[in-house]
Amino acid sequence: MGDEDRRLIVRALARVEGEGRLRISVRDGRVERAELSIYEPPRFFESFLRGRDFREPPDITSRICGICPVAYQVSACNAIEDACGAPPDNAVVRLRRLLYCGEWIASHVLHIFFLHAPDFLGVADSIALARTDRAQLERGLALKKAGNAILELLGGRPIHPVNVRVGGFYRTPTRGELAPLAEQLRRALDLALDAVAWVGRFDFPDHELPYEMIALNQPDRYAIESGTVHTSIGTEFPATDFPDHVIEHQVPHSTALHARLDGQRFLAGPLARYSLNSAHLSATARQAAAAAGLGDQCRNPFRSIVVRAVEVVYAVDEALRLIESYERPTQPARDMRPRAAAGHGVSEAPRGLLYHRYDLDDDGVIQRAVIVPPTSQNQSAIEHELAGVIERHLDLGDAELTSLCERTIRNHDPCISCATHFLDLTIDRR
Repeated sequence: MGDEDRRLIVRALARVEGEGRLRISVRDGRVERAELSIYEPPRFFESFLRGRDFREPPDITSRICGICPVAYQVSACNAIEDACGAPPDNAVVRLRRLLYCGEWIASHVLHIFFLHAPDFLGVADSIALARTDRAQLERGLALKKAGNAILELLGGRPIHPVNVRVGGFYRTPTRGELAPLAEQLRRALDLALDAVAWVGRFDFPDHELPYEMIALNQPDRYAIESGTVHTSIGTEFPATDFPDHVIEHQVPHSTALHARLDGQRFLAGPLARYSLNSAHLSATARQAAAAAGLGDQCRNPFRSIVVRAVEVVYAVDEALRLIESYERPTQPARDMRPRAAAGHGVSEAPRGLLYHRYDLDDDGVIQRAVIVPPTSQNQSAIEHELAGVIERHLDLGDAELTSLCERTIRNHDPCISCATHFLDLTIDRR
């Protein structure tokens, strides 16, 4: 079978933002063409941000994703505040970090327990998993509720929070309001540690990704809400230089842009964050990672489920630390006065580095907006990886090859919002 000419078509690609398909052409046992085609119509967020007031991006961009709206809000705030030359108070920054921890917990747990774990347990989906290990899924739900509780208390609601604004928040909580949340998180920490031990026992194929990795770095903690951009080859640059290094380009088979880092394919996300910053994890998270078999770096995308579980431990641990040291800001938001300038903002969405740029005029009207999400940055590497995986496994039958394609894509968690169907793979032999 490996020497045959084959054309593989995945007509409905799940686990990506929107609608997509995968097309692979094989001739003489070699992959001739590999196209990860995103065919959903463009959403035009960058276009309809033009002409809007500088205070509007946090609310508008949060609608880009229902699973990681905080990432879009925080990157937007970082960029607008950079343009205004008015960074928020440290107390507000810590509160944003706490809000972001809630998003990491909720997003990672949804992926780990309900989308990814079935791949390793021989069941079709989380519904089937509930029949064989209901207790484990209930632990996942309890963990996700802890993340949602943070989002609801600080953001006003768990989906598309309404309490985030440029300069800070509309309202900040009292220490008394955070106390019940701390109790819930202490229980969640035990569940998170159990989750790392659980996924660490899965059977992982040997597979290493060669791509350069990119993630934010902060000198004293695991980067979440801001930082300096670092790469696995040692390049370092601030958010203002992001467009000089990460260049987007259109490909003919997709309505979504691809990106290159200094001309090369690259990878953002949990593997990149962990490989570049594992030393900054809390002691509890580092111990959990070591017990699950992770070293200082991880380039095996199948083990990304373990890295996500470790990041959940860290997010819970960090949330508890932030609550313990919490001092209510003297004012919920800093006053922002616009000026004619360009502002750049970055943060670490659950799926990877997220970049925003806004050009303002003197009145604070947005003249230009640029948003580079992690999925756009990862698409070229995922596409290239899929071609290599298929080429190495052309001896597999249609059903097995379909399953392998699904697993390869889900390793990167490119989307959760439309992850309700499995891949439909058709192979035309020529």
